[in-house]
Amino acid sequence: MTDRHYDARETRDPEAREAALLAALPAQVAHARAKAPYFAALFKDVDPAAITTRAALAQLPVTRKSDLIEIQPKSYPFGGLNATPPGRLARIFMSPGPIYDAEGHGPDFWRFGRALFAAGFRAGDIVHNSFSYHLTPAGSMIEGAAHALGCAVVPAGVGQTDLQLRAIADIRPHGYGGTPSFLRILVEKALAEGVDISPLKKALLAGEAFLPPHRAELKAAGIAARQCYGTADLGLVAYESEAEEGMIVDEGCLVEILRPGTGDPVEAVGEVGEVVVTLFEPDYPLVRFATGDLSAVLPGMSPCGRTNVRLRGWMGRADQVTKIRGMFVHPVQVSAAVKKHPAVGKARLVVDRAGDADDMVLEVEVADASALAQEALLDDLRNATKLRGRLALLAPGTLPDDAKTIEDRRPV
Repeated sequence: MTDRHYDARETRDPEAREAALLAALPAQVAHARAKAPYFAALFKDVDPAAITTRAALAQLPVTRKSDLIEIQPKSYPFGGLNATPPGRLARIFMSPGPIYDAEGHGPDFWRFGRALFAAGFRAGDIVHNSFSYHLTPAGSMIEGAAHALGCAVVPAGVGQTDLQLRAIADIRPHGYGGTPSFLRILVEKALAEGVDISPLKKALLAGEAFLPPHRAELKAAGIAARQCYGTADLGLVAYESEAEEGMIVDEGCLVEILRPGTGDPVEAVGEVGEVVVTLFEPDYPLVRFATGDLSAVLPGMSPCGRTNVRLRGWMGRADQVTKIRGMFVHPVQVSAAVKKHPAVGKARLVVDRAGDADDMVLEVEVADASALAQEALLDDLRNATKLRGRLALLAPGTLPDDAKTIEDRRPV
């Protein structure tokens, strides 16, 4: 490490990086085919030795995150995507869907150390980690990264705002890891109640949109916040540096931008498409894993000196799977809740912004409102998605017949 960069790989000549990634492809495809039953079937007609270019990689089939809900039940917990037996992993997580996620052994398994470093964290810092530690891997992602950097961690998790403020005031951590919205709640409550959280000078944020007004508010409060992009399957994909000009792709990933719904790369730099990642990791060797997220490549390199490809950040979803308040919501979850209530005809979950927060409204067509147990429906929706929403009753025939179960109306 230097004062400015996590390691020498970040500042490599781009051609050298590309050559190294392509040189590693054949072995990773061969490993996935040999050790992971799912990829053994998917790549049964593939010669791994021939996968030495991006064009050759583009001929391989895509595995979509949205399909894991159907793939994994065929052979729990991972549907054969794992190369390491479940009992030899470090942890097994459960994400909404449900989708099961694998964590292997070793320091900083999820590779978030690079993002923490770019956000200003250094050895000897204390990290107040407000990502969830319950079933989902976000808390573990930041904790493993902090330990790899030589930082101590306050395992705060989510909720219990008063207790978290007391911990910040007493322990005086140097930085925060968590969602933007919860950090804003902490800052606003601290200001309102006169709690001193001034030691918090930096933050690594993920899980939801980090809007420019929120960044400005945090800067006014003395907190320099950077955002990063990752998934529970892949770990870190890209991260922001002090330049605040796009997100720099992690050194452990090969990222493609594909035309949504296809396996074909977009034709030009800057064209919006689906983020697809090949991961150079032995335990869970994901090859051409389609995240369902939309982004685009920014031209040129970051002014911070890091030379890897930059993404514009999250620009929406390529499918109806939607992230709300940091949690993925799948159409099948909404449908499962609605099916318990025969009085409902068509239904749609509408996601929008209410100020700086995500707002979730379940629109349902009902002929007779008295026949619908509204509170029970909201309870079923909350149980399915782990999120609270509101209900809007509509007359039959109101919703368009376009097969959408989730409509995301939030501005990009």
